[in-house]
Amino acid sequence: MIIDIPEGQEPIGYVWGDMVPGIGMAAANFSLSVYQHTTLGLREFEAARLRIAQINGCLFCLDWRTERDGRKVEEEFAGAVSDWRGTDAFDDRTRLAAEYAERYALDHHGLDDAFWTRMTAHYSQHEIVELSMSIGSWLAFGRLNHVLGLDAVCVLPGH
Repeated sequence: MIIDIPEGQEPIGYVWGDMVPGIGMAAANFSLSVYQHTTLGLREFEAARLRIAQINGCLFCLDWRTERDGRKVEEEFAGAVSDWRGTDAFDDRTRLAAEYAERYALDHHGLDDAFWTRMTAHYSQHEIVELSMSIGSWLAFGRLNHVLGLDAVCVLPGH
């Protein structure tokens, strides 16, 4: 980790809240909103989120599983996300969510008309905007935590 955390401070809370409260709290609220206000299904949400976590290499994000109404994706889901092109575990929406996340992060200039034709056949404009904002949040904040080394020192609740 490249940021010095005072003894007894929780790393994410300190960096996001104490070091840059005007920015960090707004970022934290945006990040929380992605989870609290999503209308996307759990599988497509987690496919996009996990694909960004895999690309970012954020240890915290890779270990996290979103829970909704007491449900989480199955243990094998992360492996299927890695193999989103070939897995038979995904429906079209889930596969597109993983593809969109990857292309958003690695080749956003390559999002061509053929891709958008497939995407708009399965997602409404509202859902595309929501998914885009969610992916942007995960890309920015997961990458920030990994680059600063925060992901290696944060502990998930219950771990």
